[in-house]
Amino acid sequence: MKNTKMMVVGFVSAVAVSLILSTSLFAKNTVAAPTEASVEASRLQSLAKFTKVLSIVEQYNVDGLTVDQLIDKSLQGMLSNLDAHSTYMDKKSYDNLKTQTDGEFGGLGITVGMRDNALTVIAPIEGTPADKAGIKAGDIILKINDKSTLSMTIDDAVSIMRGAPKTPIDLTIVRKGLADPLKIHIIRDIITVQSVYTRNISGNILYIRVTSFDKKVAADVKKAIKKYSGKSKGIILDLRNNPGGLLDQAVDLTDLFVDEGIIVSQKGRNKADDMTYKATKSNTITDLPLVVLVNEGSASASEIVSGALQDLKRAVIVGEKTFGKGSVQVVMPITETEGIKLTVARYYLPSGRTIQAVGVTPDIEVAAGEIKKHEKSFNIKEADLKEHLVSELEKSDGMIDVTEANATNKTVITPEQMNRDIQLKEGVDIIKALIIVKGK
Repeated sequence: MKNTKMMVVGFVSAVAVSLILSTSLFAKNTVAAPTEASVEASRLQSLAKFTKVLSIVEQYNVDGLTVDQLIDKSLQGMLSNLDAHSTYMDKKSYDNLKTQTDGEFGGLGITVGMRDNALTVIAPIEGTPADKAGIKAGDIILKINDKSTLSMTIDDAVSIMRGAPKTPIDLTIVRKGLADPLKIHIIRDIITVQSVYTRNISGNILYIRVTSFDKKVAADVKKAIKKYSGKSKGIILDLRNNPGGLLDQAVDLTDLFVDEGIIVSQKGRNKADDMTYKATKSNTITDLPLVVLVNEGSASASEIVSGALQDLKRAVIVGEKTFGKGSVQVVMPITETEGIKLTVARYYLPSGRTIQAVGVTPDIEVAAGEIKKHEKSFNIKEADLKEHLVSELEKSDGMIDVTEANATNKTVITPEQMNRDIQLKEGVDIIKALIIVKGK
């Protein structure tokens, strides 16, 4: 399929280059049906217009650009005007793509996208320089160093932000709720991402945080669920600030929780791009109550997982509306050193709804923030009495209860930590209610 597309791209380019020599001959020899002939005539007229403009610009433009440079700019303009994710990649951009897919690279650790024609942070990756510097999902990047991002493509922006480790960069951002732009200084570093973290809550709730969808996500989550099998009574899957990743991992992760039905489908202009991914009973490993946490930094693969689990009535979705990136891009080489990234299809959830520019709306919407507590000036608890009773929770075996855990213990999430994350606290309360209902 990809080879066919590459041939089509090459054919169009060849026609454009040889148009002046071949137009009259092509018109005389055509034997197509009338409707096809009119389409070809329109195509030739459009190509003739392009060639004429190209010739005029080459001859009179003040900067004296070469034909190759003008063609490259034309391709960049055409692809970038299709949608926010399609782009033409010259040698430098193509090399950057290869660097990114190799695994480790020097950068900031953020995923960006275009929202309302503005370069927007989809999410910072947990533990990276951008995350530590305070970059947040939804931040609009106005400047990279002193260069404005106005009319800058995503690939250009990424190329500038990526660089050698330990080198500095300044981002000027606009953040919702703040009157003035912020200038944030960041030191680049090697970006290596741990995608799956697990914690325990209240002794019987398994908390799974997925930061991105790399090639090991489904296997790591499966391993965590099996490890705590018999000890956990409910699961919280945290997909907040997860910018997405590999489609097959989103499908495989969802398949761990559902045993039948469509997980996601993709539909494009060409039938060959249409695909349907279904759950299989043999891959399902748990039917425990499930809550999924999302926010505006949850995009692409994260939206497929949360949206599918919502449509299939398998999980309660808690948090904020997701980013809304539901399109499929493929990379097609046009030479050995150049290529294009083209949107060829859109994702659709089991109910048939689209994610693109819409996102997933949580079942229970909860804004990010802390739980405010008012300390009482005077109170006495059972533990304050000289001969207090030993709590039954302290006797429980199995996983460590959070009431016993030190705040520095990384195997658990404490009540104090939950109080600083109201979305997580709401998710825990819902899971506890679902556990009670299931136990009846």
